[in-house]
Amino acid sequence: MARCTVHRLMEAMGRQGAVLGQAWVTTTHPAPAAERPADLVDRNVPATRPNQWWVSDFTYAATWAGFVYVTFVIDAFARRIVG
Repeated sequence: MARCTVHRLMEAMGRQGAVLGQAWVTTTHPAPAAERPADLVDRNVPATRPNQWWVSDFTYAATWAGFVYVTFVIDAFARRIVG
């Protein structure tokens, strides 16, 4: 089949082919003048023993089916993922 025929049929069915190297558009752009919450730990995590201080982070990753959200809990002393 010709490429244009495949394109027309996929468009009629509401389908889209995979595109390699596509630039992702982020949805969050903080305003430079926006008020920021206070940094409660001052970026200083003085953990002297395991399980004393845990920090967490979450992010999202693109998959073929859409986006998935991932959360990490990290022990600040061991610097290992605990959950």
